[in-house]
Amino acid sequence: MKVAFLGLGVMGAPMAGHLAQKGGHVVTVYNRTATKAEAWVKRHGGCSAATPREAAVGQDLVFCCVGNDDDLREVTIGPDGAFAGMARDTVFVDHTTASAEVARALFQAAREGGYHFVDAPVSGGQAGAENGRLTVMCGGEQAAYERAEPVIAAYAQKCQRLGDSGAGQLTKMVNQICIAGVVQGLAEAFHFAETAGLDIGAVVEVISKGAAQSWQMENRHKTMAEGQFEFGFAVDWMRKDLNICLAESRRNGAILPMTALVDQFYGDVQRMGGQRWDTSSLIARLRR
Repeated sequence: MKVAFLGLGVMGAPMAGHLAQKGGHVVTVYNRTATKAEAWVKRHGGCSAATPREAAVGQDLVFCCVGNDDDLREVTIGPDGAFAGMARDTVFVDHTTASAEVARALFQAAREGGYHFVDAPVSGGQAGAENGRLTVMCGGEQAAYERAEPVIAAYAQKCQRLGDSGAGQLTKMVNQICIAGVVQGLAEAFHFAETAGLDIGAVVEVISKGAAQSWQMENRHKTMAEGQFEFGFAVDWMRKDLNICLAESRRNGAILPMTALVDQFYGDVQRMGGQRWDTSSLIARLRR
């Protein structure tokens, strides 16, 4: 298929690469920093466009993975946004972690223009994007999702529609709330183990075979024990996501005391200079 991909950051660049290499699709890319788009084309083929509007012209599907709500509005309904270049009945798939509110607004704008919008945030981090093993949570019309899902499969181990527009973003919020609680629990547990004089590796070898097991424990216990955080999903990004969760909770009435508390703890990590540290760096604030 002919597809466009807008946004070539640490997630978008490998996702677009899988569309070209694994999926075999003809890919046009756009990035705000044009040199990144040019470098991507040299590696994967296809072509680059100067604006999202130009990238969207003549495409079967348009994919996007940018930073936040404002970035998303810019590349969709901005003066040179993709919506102005898309043909009728084209599907726009947004992988940005954004608010459900902006997803619903763009869904409506797309409907008025005669095309389709699917909110499809992802989980799995940079490693998941590079290995083509992302989990994709989708909201929108069933027919539009069914057109996009076989193409998304190039970089996803799991892709599912959860409901109408905004359901994908709401599910991603659930995902981030779960991660925040798990990582804080691990930080306190490992800090307790250290203070008690236990070997974290030996402890994890035992407890990871029981009810305490988690992806975070399996994949982060070594680096947490060693105080290594210069990798992974950045604290700045997690705080952005948790603020989206908290804002949505104020709208729907959900009570999120743990999420609000962990968000404050991430603020402590930022003040320690850990803005780009992995989210597992919560343990660092307990070692001060």
